[in-house]
Amino acid sequence: MGSKLAVVTGASSGIGEATAVALGSLGWTVVLVARRADELARVATLIETRGGTAVPEALDAADPVAVAAMAERVRGALGAPTAIVNSAGSGAWRWPEDTPPEEMERLLDAPFRAAYNVTHAFLSDLMRCGDGVIIHVGSPASLAPWPGATGYTVARWALRGYHEALHQDLAGTGVRSCHVIFAEVSSAYFDINEHARERRPLLGRLVGVVPPTEAAEVILRTIDRPRLQVVYPPLARWLMTSHRFAPRVAAWALRIGRPRRKR
Repeated sequence: MGSKLAVVTGASSGIGEATAVALGSLGWTVVLVARRADELARVATLIETRGGTAVPEALDAADPVAVAAMAERVRGALGAPTAIVNSAGSGAWRWPEDTPPEEMERLLDAPFRAAYNVTHAFLSDLMRCGDGVIIHVGSPASLAPWPGATGYTVARWALRGYHEALHQDLAGTGVRSCHVIFAEVSSAYFDINEHARERRPLLGRLVGVVPPTEAAEVILRTIDRPRLQVVYPPLARWLMTSHRFAPRVAAWALRIGRPRRKR
Protein backbone atom coordinates (compact mmCIF):
# COMPACT_ATOMS: atom_id res chain seq x y z
CA MET A 1 0.00 0.00 0.00
CA GLY A 2 1.02 3.58 -0.53
CA SER A 3 0.87 6.02 2.36
CA LYS A 4 1.05 3.55 5.27
CA LEU A 5 -1.29 5.55 7.47
CA ALA A 6 -3.52 3.54 9.80
CA VAL A 7 -6.32 4.45 12.20
CA VAL A 8 -6.65 2.04 15.12
CA THR A 9 -9.51 2.18 17.61
CA GLY A 10 -9.34 0.62 21.05
CA ALA A 11 -5.66 1.54 20.88
CA SER A 12 -5.16 2.09 24.61
CA SER A 13 -4.95 -1.61 25.51
CA GLY A 14 -5.25 -5.21 24.36
CA ILE A 15 -5.45 -6.06 20.66
CA GLY A 16 -5.68 -2.39 19.63
CA GLU A 17 -2.52 -1.44 21.49
CA ALA A 18 -0.57 -4.45 20.22
CA THR A 19 -1.69 -3.79 16.63
CA ALA A 20 -0.78 -0.11 16.82
CA VAL A 21 2.68 -0.91 18.19
CA ALA A 22 3.26 -3.56 15.54
CA LEU A 23 2.21 -1.21 12.73
CA GLY A 24 4.39 1.59 14.11
CA SER A 25 7.37 -0.77 14.27
CA LEU A 26 6.91 -1.46 10.54
CA GLY A 27 7.02 2.21 9.61
CA TRP A 28 3.31 3.02 9.60
CA THR A 29 2.04 6.31 10.98
CA VAL A 30 -0.66 5.27 13.44
CA VAL A 31 -3.60 7.35 14.64
CA LEU A 32 -4.47 6.04 18.09
CA VAL A 33 -8.14 6.30 19.01
CA ALA A 34 -9.53 5.53 22.48
CA ARG A 35 -11.15 7.37 25.37
CA ARG A 36 -8.24 7.30 27.85
CA ALA A 37 -5.78 10.09 26.99
CA ASP A 38 -3.17 8.95 29.53
CA GLU A 39 -3.08 5.42 28.13
CA LEU A 40 -2.90 6.70 24.55
CA ALA A 41 0.08 8.86 25.52
CA ARG A 42 1.78 5.77 26.94
CA VAL A 43 1.17 3.77 23.75
CA ALA A 44 2.34 6.70 21.59
CA THR A 45 5.58 6.90 23.57
CA LEU A 46 6.09 3.15 23.18
CA ILE A 47 5.67 3.42 19.41
CA GLU A 48 7.98 6.40 19.15
CA THR A 49 10.74 4.74 21.18
CA ARG A 50 10.69 2.03 18.51
CA GLY A 51 11.12 4.57 15.72
CA GLY A 52 7.48 4.82 14.71
CA THR A 53 5.09 7.74 14.49
CA ALA A 54 1.92 7.92 16.57
CA VAL A 55 -0.87 10.51 16.74
CA PRO A 56 -3.07 10.14 19.85
CA GLU A 57 -6.74 11.08 19.45
CA ALA A 58 -8.54 10.75 22.76
CA LEU A 59 -12.28 10.52 22.09
CA ASP A 60 -15.30 8.27 22.29
CA ALA A 61 -15.56 6.60 18.87
CA ALA A 62 -19.27 6.04 19.50
CA ASP A 63 -19.72 9.83 19.23
CA PRO A 64 -20.15 10.62 15.50
CA VAL A 65 -19.44 14.34 15.94
CA ALA A 66 -16.14 13.68 17.73
CA VAL A 67 -15.16 11.10 15.10
CA ALA A 68 -15.95 13.45 12.21
CA ALA A 69 -13.80 16.18 13.79
CA MET A 70 -10.97 13.69 14.30
CA ALA A 71 -11.18 12.63 10.66
CA GLU A 72 -10.88 16.24 9.53
CA ARG A 73 -7.77 16.72 11.66
CA VAL A 74 -6.21 13.54 10.30
CA ARG A 75 -6.95 14.42 6.68
CA GLY A 76 -5.58 17.93 7.14
CA ALA A 77 -2.34 16.85 8.81
CA LEU A 78 -1.64 13.38 7.41
CA GLY A 79 -3.90 12.66 4.45
CA ALA A 80 -6.15 9.66 4.00
CA PRO A 81 -5.53 6.33 5.76
CA THR A 82 -5.11 3.08 3.87
CA ALA A 83 -5.96 0.86 6.84
CA ILE A 84 -8.59 1.11 9.55
CA VAL A 85 -8.55 -1.34 12.45
CA ASN A 86 -11.83 -1.29 14.38
CA SER A 87 -10.68 -2.89 17.61
CA ALA A 88 -12.78 -0.99 20.15
CA GLY A 89 -14.93 -3.37 22.14
CA SER A 90 -16.46 -3.71 25.57
CA GLY A 91 -19.46 -5.11 27.37
CA ALA A 92 -20.28 -7.51 30.15
CA TRP A 93 -21.87 -10.93 29.67
CA ARG A 94 -25.37 -10.94 31.17
CA TRP A 95 -28.67 -12.76 30.83
CA PRO A 96 -31.26 -10.84 28.79
CA GLU A 97 -33.43 -10.04 31.82
CA ASP A 98 -30.35 -8.48 33.46
CA THR A 99 -29.64 -6.26 30.45
CA PRO A 100 -31.88 -3.17 30.55
CA PRO A 101 -32.40 -1.17 27.34
CA GLU A 102 -29.97 1.56 28.37
CA GLU A 103 -27.21 -1.01 28.85
CA MET A 104 -28.00 -2.52 25.45
CA GLU A 105 -27.43 0.93 23.97
CA ARG A 106 -24.01 1.09 25.64
CA LEU A 107 -23.15 -2.39 24.38
CA LEU A 108 -23.86 -1.27 20.82
CA ASP A 109 -21.48 1.68 21.22
CA ALA A 110 -18.46 -0.61 21.02
CA PRO A 111 -17.89 -2.41 18.81
CA PHE A 112 -20.74 -1.53 16.41
CA ARG A 113 -21.22 2.25 16.57
CA ALA A 114 -17.52 2.91 16.99
CA ALA A 115 -16.72 0.82 13.90
CA TYR A 116 -19.54 2.41 11.90
CA ASN A 117 -18.55 5.98 12.78
CA VAL A 118 -14.84 5.61 12.12
CA THR A 119 -15.34 3.68 8.89
CA HIS A 120 -17.94 6.16 7.64
CA ALA A 121 -15.65 9.10 8.41
CA PHE A 122 -12.91 7.78 6.10
CA LEU A 123 -14.83 5.61 3.63
CA SER A 124 -15.03 8.21 0.85
CA ASP A 125 -11.26 8.76 1.11
CA LEU A 126 -10.58 5.04 0.77
CA MET A 127 -12.92 4.71 -2.19
CA ARG A 128 -11.46 7.76 -3.91
CA CYS A 129 -7.99 6.19 -3.61
CA GLY A 130 -9.35 2.84 -4.80
CA ASP A 131 -7.29 1.08 -2.17
CA GLY A 132 -7.53 0.21 1.52
CA VAL A 133 -8.41 -2.38 4.13
CA ILE A 134 -10.96 -2.14 6.93
CA ILE A 135 -10.42 -4.66 9.73
CA HIS A 136 -13.28 -5.36 12.13
CA VAL A 137 -12.11 -7.26 15.22
CA GLY A 138 -14.95 -9.57 16.17
CA SER A 139 -15.90 -12.36 18.53
CA PRO A 140 -16.91 -16.01 18.10
CA ALA A 141 -20.25 -14.90 19.58
CA SER A 142 -21.03 -13.32 16.19
CA LEU A 143 -21.13 -16.82 14.69
CA ALA A 144 -22.03 -19.12 17.58
CA PRO A 145 -23.73 -17.58 20.65
CA TRP A 146 -23.38 -19.08 24.11
CA PRO A 147 -25.66 -18.68 27.15
CA GLY A 148 -25.47 -15.69 29.46
CA ALA A 149 -24.11 -13.09 27.03
CA THR A 150 -27.14 -11.85 25.10
CA GLY A 151 -26.38 -8.13 24.76
CA TYR A 152 -22.72 -8.82 24.03
CA THR A 153 -23.77 -11.26 21.30
CA VAL A 154 -26.24 -8.82 19.72
CA ALA A 155 -23.53 -6.13 19.48
CA ARG A 156 -21.11 -8.58 17.84
CA TRP A 157 -23.75 -9.72 15.34
CA ALA A 158 -24.36 -6.05 14.49
CA LEU A 159 -20.67 -5.62 13.73
CA ARG A 160 -20.61 -8.75 11.60
CA GLY A 161 -23.71 -7.59 9.72
CA TYR A 162 -22.06 -4.24 9.02
CA HIS A 163 -18.92 -5.97 7.74
CA GLU A 164 -20.87 -8.29 5.43
CA ALA A 165 -22.94 -5.40 4.06
CA LEU A 166 -19.74 -3.44 3.42
CA HIS A 167 -18.28 -6.43 1.62
CA GLN A 168 -21.18 -6.34 -0.82
CA ASP A 169 -21.18 -2.56 -1.25
CA LEU A 170 -17.41 -2.26 -1.71
CA ALA A 171 -17.12 -4.94 -4.41
CA GLY A 172 -15.10 -3.55 -7.29
CA THR A 173 -13.91 -0.43 -5.42
CA GLY A 174 -10.51 -1.78 -4.37
CA VAL A 175 -11.42 -1.37 -0.69
CA ARG A 176 -11.71 -4.56 1.35
CA SER A 177 -13.70 -5.23 4.53
CA CYS A 178 -12.34 -8.05 6.72
CA HIS A 179 -13.82 -9.66 9.83
CA VAL A 180 -11.11 -11.03 12.11
CA ILE A 181 -12.42 -13.23 14.92
CA PHE A 182 -10.31 -14.31 17.87
CA ALA A 183 -11.00 -16.82 20.60
CA GLU A 184 -10.14 -15.69 24.13
CA VAL A 185 -7.39 -13.06 24.16
CA SER A 186 -5.33 -12.44 27.29
CA SER A 187 -6.36 -8.98 28.45
CA ALA A 188 -7.97 -7.22 31.40
CA TYR A 189 -11.45 -8.02 30.05
CA PHE A 190 -12.04 -10.99 32.33
CA ASP A 191 -10.78 -9.03 35.35
CA ILE A 192 -13.16 -6.09 34.91
CA ASN A 193 -16.29 -7.88 33.67
CA GLU A 194 -18.20 -9.77 36.33
CA HIS A 195 -19.24 -13.35 35.51
CA ALA A 196 -17.24 -13.47 32.26
CA ARG A 197 -14.85 -16.22 33.41
CA GLU A 198 -17.58 -18.51 34.71
CA ARG A 199 -19.67 -18.03 31.56
CA ARG A 200 -16.94 -18.96 29.11
CA PRO A 201 -18.19 -21.92 27.06
CA LEU A 202 -16.45 -25.17 27.92
CA LEU A 203 -15.56 -25.61 24.25
CA GLY A 204 -14.00 -22.16 24.23
CA ARG A 205 -11.78 -23.03 27.16
CA LEU A 206 -10.34 -25.90 25.15
CA VAL A 207 -9.17 -23.57 22.38
CA GLY A 208 -6.61 -21.75 24.50
CA VAL A 209 -5.73 -18.10 25.03
CA VAL A 210 -4.22 -15.85 22.37
CA PRO A 211 -1.74 -13.13 23.46
CA PRO A 212 -2.51 -9.64 22.06
CA THR A 213 0.82 -9.60 20.21
CA GLU A 214 -0.13 -12.81 18.40
CA ALA A 215 -3.53 -11.34 17.53
CA ALA A 216 -1.73 -8.27 16.14
CA GLU A 217 0.36 -10.50 13.86
CA VAL A 218 -2.84 -12.01 12.45
CA ILE A 219 -4.25 -8.53 11.81
CA LEU A 220 -1.07 -7.40 10.05
CA ARG A 221 -1.17 -10.47 7.81
CA THR A 222 -4.79 -9.68 6.99
CA ILE A 223 -3.91 -6.10 6.08
CA ASP A 224 -1.27 -7.46 3.70
CA ARG A 225 -3.53 -10.22 2.34
CA PRO A 226 -7.17 -9.22 2.93
CA ARG A 227 -9.72 -11.99 3.44
CA LEU A 228 -13.45 -11.82 4.04
CA GLN A 229 -13.23 -13.66 7.36
CA VAL A 230 -10.36 -14.88 9.53
CA VAL A 231 -10.90 -17.05 12.62
CA TYR A 232 -7.94 -17.63 14.93
CA PRO A 233 -6.53 -19.86 16.33
CA PRO A 234 -7.09 -22.85 13.98
CA LEU A 235 -9.03 -24.87 16.56
CA ALA A 236 -11.50 -21.99 16.91
CA ARG A 237 -11.89 -22.01 13.13
CA TRP A 238 -12.72 -25.72 13.24
CA LEU A 239 -15.34 -25.11 15.95
CA MET A 240 -16.92 -22.28 13.95
CA THR A 241 -17.02 -24.51 10.87
CA SER A 242 -18.78 -27.23 12.86
CA HIS A 243 -21.39 -24.67 13.92
CA ARG A 244 -21.97 -23.79 10.28
CA PHE A 245 -22.59 -27.37 9.16
CA ALA A 246 -24.18 -28.77 12.32
CA PRO A 247 -25.73 -25.75 14.06
CA ARG A 248 -27.99 -27.66 16.45
CA VAL A 249 -25.22 -29.92 17.66
CA ALA A 250 -22.84 -26.98 18.05
CA ALA A 251 -25.45 -24.93 19.92
CA TRP A 252 -26.03 -27.86 22.28
CA ALA A 253 -22.27 -28.22 22.82
CA LEU A 254 -21.95 -24.54 23.68
CA ARG A 255 -24.54 -25.02 26.43
CA ILE A 256 -22.46 -27.70 28.16
CA GLY A 257 -21.26 -26.43 31.51
CA ARG A 258 -23.40 -23.29 31.31
CA PRO A 259 -23.71 -21.34 34.57
CA ARG A 260 -26.63 -21.82 36.90
CA ARG A 261 -29.30 -19.20 36.28
CA LYS A 262 -30.96 -17.22 39.03
CA ARG A 263 -34.73 -17.64 39.23
